[in-house]
Amino acid sequence: MLESFAKFLKDGGPFMYVNVFNVVIVLAIIIDRVIAIVVKNSLSREAFMRHILRMVANRNFDRALKLCNAAPRAALAKVVKAGLQRANKGEAVIIAAIDAAILDVTPGIKTRVGVLWAMANIATLVGLIGTVTGLIGAFQAIGLAAPEQRAALLSGGISEAMNNTAFGLSIAVTSIVAHVLISGAAKKLVEDLERYSVVLENALLLHDDTTLAA
Repeated sequence: MLESFAKFLKDGGPFMYVNVFNVVIVLAIIIDRVIAIVVKNSLSREAFMRHILRMVANRNFDRALKLCNAAPRAALAKVVKAGLQRANKGEAVIIAAIDAAILDVTPGIKTRVGVLWAMANIATLVGLIGTVTGLIGAFQAIGLAAPEQRAALLSGGISEAMNNTAFGLSIAVTSIVAHVLISGAAKKLVEDLERYSVVLENALLLHDDTTLAA
């Protein structure tokens, strides 16, 4: 398989190696985003919030904080922890802490996701350039080469063109599919953060001593 792929690259000419570099970038971004969005946030958000709300209702803030500390990399745990640490400090302080935590974790969720779409366009264009150069070589073979060399040169030029087209489009499709899936997961995570932050704010304010005293 490796020998076939090496021949595929060699027959495609220099622009194939440019797209190999693009493949490395795309794979690095996909792995990075899967770790940041999926792996680090692997906790069940619904179950996590159910436990947190039960502890808040029982005013057991220490246990709730321990639960957050058990998932230190999860964005939701960071947001909830920020709110819990300001429990009983008043509505404005609680809301400000939760909002600041959301603003702090959101860039880490959304970053580099849009690059995948750009890489799809770049890979397509690089493949197109390789296709054009291959076709130019093929036409030159017809017009300039000796009759006995034309068939081989024409075949090489067409192979270069098709290999670049196939490789560029393959990278583009992979990047677009990855962008759709990862951006969807990122959007869902941000929406859950915003929704559960409101739920947490209401729960904390309901059991806030300063609010009850007022």
